[in-house]
Amino acid sequence: MKQTFNLFRHVSWIAIICSMLASSLLFVMGAAKTYSAFAVFALSKTPPASLAHLDTADIAISYLIKSLDTFLVALVLFIFAHGVYTLFIANKEDENKQIKVLRWIKTPNIGHLKNILAEAIIVILFVKFLELVLINFDSISWDILVLPTSILLLSVGLKYLGLGQVENHKNAHKDN
Repeated sequence: MKQTFNLFRHVSWIAIICSMLASSLLFVMGAAKTYSAFAVFALSKTPPASLAHLDTADIAISYLIKSLDTFLVALVLFIFAHGVYTLFIANKEDENKQIKVLRWIKTPNIGHLKNILAEAIIVILFVKFLELVLINFDSISWDILVLPTSILLLSVGLKYLGLGQVENHKNAHKDN
């Protein structure tokens, strides 16, 4: 039975490969949005009709915020792929031989990976809120407060869930 589970863990490659492909696509899309910011600001490219009420600097900032959001999601997918690989595929013997380039992405357990993803979702929602405020600055209404309220509730929920906190607590005791 143990051998069956050991072989079945390789199904995780589907999640790893798809996450890496999506991450690569999002990096290209983020670069395209950054180019659009330069094109609107420096090359006087005509902006879309939805942004025509803004001046060129605000349109460029809007594109840069969108690219920031896209890059952030790309990095989250990359970290997710690395976390799934670390948790389900990599052997402990291979970890010691692993190149130390990605040592900053530590995924000791699934709770820690969930914590990273939840924090990233909160940041992505904040960037979306920033984008909405920038685009609709002249016509902000009360219903726009739904997003920051959601961000606050998610943040509080994440704090009380304490995902990955056990590992941090253990590391704090090792340092003392």
